[in-house]
Amino acid sequence: MIRLRPLVALSAALVLATAGPIAAQQQPAPPPSTAPAPAQTNPLPTTTAPNPVADPDKSAAPAPQQSVAPPPAGQSAAGTPPATSTGTPGRPTLIEKAGEPGDVDEVTLPAKPAAILSGKTKWEEAVPNLKQAFARIEADLAKLGVAPAGRPLAVFTRTDDDGFEFEAMVPVSAAPSPAPAETDGLRFGTTPSGKALRFAHKGSYESIDSTYETLTAYLDAKDIVVQDRFVEEYATDLKDSTDDSLDVNIYALVK
Repeated sequence: MIRLRPLVALSAALVLATAGPIAAQQQPAPPPSTAPAPAQTNPLPTTTAPNPVADPDKSAAPAPQQSVAPPPAGQSAAGTPPATSTGTPGRPTLIEKAGEPGDVDEVTLPAKPAAILSGKTKWEEAVPNLKQAFARIEADLAKLGVAPAGRPLAVFTRTDDDGFEFEAMVPVSAAPSPAPAETDGLRFGTTPSGKALRFAHKGSYESIDSTYETLTAYLDAKDIVVQDRFVEEYATDLKDSTDDSLDVNIYALVK
């Protein structure tokens, strides 16, 4: 299986692109709040057709895991895992509010401490190799006594027709101090941060090309210039390339 052909084409086009304005549709400001402000998201209008309507005979893909609002001042949350929208313990996504297929959201990604492992793979081996990278990170974190604190990410640093190079990341509450010596390629850093456009993909990994085609068409139509790297955040666990319950947030980082 070859996936992300649109990503390869878009990466090549970005080398020749010049900066352009973002046609973002501003939303009314929320009412004042005394609680810490979460990462913000503003829906943007799409100019391309959304993903096809799901077959009513199939089960809907599960919603991404989300974190709950911060506890009131003075109330400790230490030792309490973040909760999903259903109230069950889980790991939060970078943006609290879930995205919808066919929508484009302007978001601000927070910089979070993360354990990082670099790798490369062929397109058809993407899912097993990404799963293996995340498993290695979590095994090393367990040895260090560091608990994961967010959903796993893959940052695509280089792509071509044969495959891609990536940085697999698992967010943590805080990096160990002092930092441990790098072992098995594991190191600590931060997740990508700043202004980004989020495209939600719900469906199998082998069908993710359709979401990248929407992304490419949207950037072209709006004359938006983005960084030559993309981020995939797996709001549900990677199982195999045909798993229809997969939920992925794709982030295009704006220049």
